[in-house]
Amino acid sequence: MKSGASMIVEALKAEGVDTVFGFPGGVVIPLFDVLYSEPSIHLVLTRHEQAAVHAADGYARST
Repeated sequence: MKSGASMIVEALKAEGVDTVFGFPGGVVIPLFDVLYSEPSIHLVLTRHEQAAVHAADGYARST
């Protein structure tokens, strides 16, 4: 049986997502575990939630 995290990653891949920004911790650890093992998605980890938001915003504006 597939986990919820693997279903989310499959949906991201189906939508063409190639980069994910985030701050791991707590209940999202299983999602980050699956994202880390997915070679087609670049995972950018930050040390603070606001840093992830600003990094994602800058990435979106520049691409």
